[in-house]
Amino acid sequence: MKLVGVLRSRRHALLRVAVSTISREGVVPKFRVAGLSTSSKSHLEDKKPIQELLQRVADGKISPQEAAELCGPAAEYEAVGEFAKIDTKREARTGFPEVVYAESKTSQQVAAIMKVMIDGGEDNVMASRVTPQAADEIRALMPGQHLTYYKVPRILASQSLENARKEKIGEEEKDVPTACVLCAGTSDLPVAEEAAVTLELADYRVTRLYDVGVAGIHRLLRNQHILRASDVAICVAGMDGALPGVVGGLTSAPVIAVPTSVGYGAAFGGLAPLLTMLNACSPGVGVVNIDNGFGAAVLAARILQQLR
Repeated sequence: MKLVGVLRSRRHALLRVAVSTISREGVVPKFRVAGLSTSSKSHLEDKKPIQELLQRVADGKISPQEAAELCGPAAEYEAVGEFAKIDTKREARTGFPEVVYAESKTSQQVAAIMKVMIDGGEDNVMASRVTPQAADEIRALMPGQHLTYYKVPRILASQSLENARKEKIGEEEKDVPTACVLCAGTSDLPVAEEAAVTLELADYRVTRLYDVGVAGIHRLLRNQHILRASDVAICVAGMDGALPGVVGGLTSAPVIAVPTSVGYGAAFGGLAPLLTMLNACSPGVGVVNIDNGFGAAVLAARILQQLR
């Protein structure tokens, strides 16, 4: 199709936006995903709606602005089969990319979603709550892609933290915003590591203080210089959930408390520490959901973004 003359005009940029919505899956599915009909009423007739739209712009029948409004929704998410819609603009809106929550999804679904994200140019594709068996199945379904599995936090990612850490050796880190991830006991490690690894995969600096619960408070007090050097603290605890309140009284940084489901019967699967944290005497303590290390990491990332 000839677009000579149009390409020389100010419409060129908007036309390129329209063209960019074309994917390997074809044009018509894209417009259907966006809620755009392919009937004559929408001016997108026959088998090639995007070409029809471009021709109408070239002929002056609709304005570039109208074309952009039609194409815009199609670029906001990408459908994966009939079971998922990838939020392609999330990082631009929120500063943190979409992460695949693998729990309750099949390995085939997770693999399909991750593949589309990687093929779309995402350089930090991650799935959370991935079991070891599911990780093996997903990697088998994606033989051409190197994926790293982090067993303790149950994270499967397209990035390798080992390589990232090697690249940063020798870099000046004095003024780099830092998150300190603390956990009360070793049993809380999976949730704490979910928070820590999520932040590291997003290229944030993390320090760790593990097994520093109130049953041996001296362990925390002897390492409080590490806590005070951080810009935000993520505090993970089960059982009575007392640690975040103590940490909140030792640092000027915001404290994100994460209750875990670790504990005996009266802990009620994390409800007891959740209530303790919500009632923390120390001001400046916020609380996320039970076992939600990922949510704590994203909240910490938003705080650290303001310091970069």
